Amino acid sequence: MVILPTNSEARVPELWTEADCISPRVRLRLPVNAGDWYVAMKPAVDFLVALALLVPILPAVALAWALVKLTSRGPGFYAQTRTGRGGLPYRIFKIRSMHHRVEEATGGPKWSPVGDDRIFGMGKFLRKTHLDELPQLLNVLRGEMSLVGPRPERPEVIASKGLCDEIPGYDVRMVAKPGITGLAQVQMPADSDLLSVRRKVYYDLYYIANRSLWFDARICMATVAKAAGIGPTWLRRLFFLPAPDAVLRQFLAVARPARLDRPSSVRLQPVHS
Repeated sequence: MVILPTNSEARVPELWTEADCISPRVRLRLPVNAGDWYVAMKPAVDFLVALALLVPILPAVALAWALVKLTSRGPGFYAQTRTGRGGLPYRIFKIRSMHHRVEEATGGPKWSPVGDDRIFGMGKFLRKTHLDELPQLLNVLRGEMSLVGPRPERPEVIASKGLCDEIPGYDVRMVAKPGITGLAQVQMPADSDLLSVRRKVYYDLYYIANRSLWFDARICMATVAKAAGIGPTWLRRLFFLPAPDAVLRQFLAVARPARLDRPSSVRLQPVHS
């Protein structure tokens, strides 16, 4: 586990600015807990928990599928190619929340903005409650995903947006299996531009360096609470999730350890606005 010096959240705006100014060409030295027992046992834990959850959640999946079929045209389920551990592609399973084939009619894949009209009414409810994610338990059983980890992205989005070239540490986050939920998912809003993706990566890297059974349990409980409408600040307080200053200081430590606590003599400008 990475141990960082404590610091008041009064410096958070300054830390955000400094982190956002890190060049995408920087090489990160991120500890990944290679010898930690939980990292070694995590695939087995994921499999057993997913297997235990599969039967109880089947009625919820069936109900969500039926509601999608009743309220919109098209299939209730869909499969989509995502990028997994090591950059390898796999097929993710979800309950459909967008209008059928809407991306073909709107110019291809793009991030979902606030009030995205591609999502139909029931789909908004499914996304808010994360019920659309439940079929991914099959991906966990197949060994393609973890219960907790970085969010998987589509290969075409990674390529078209240049995420590996534009965001420091984006490739490093792929050392872990993608997760149904994750620290970034419960603390940050949905992707909307390069800066939002960049800031989620800070949280992904913090999670990878600090994975533990207790950390995963807290994130899973926070996911349920988020589905119930609890915001990120209260999620941090209730489930002892890391504060932004801890996340940012770790990123700065692995990106520029020699300058972490030194005042900069250069006027920094954010890489992405």
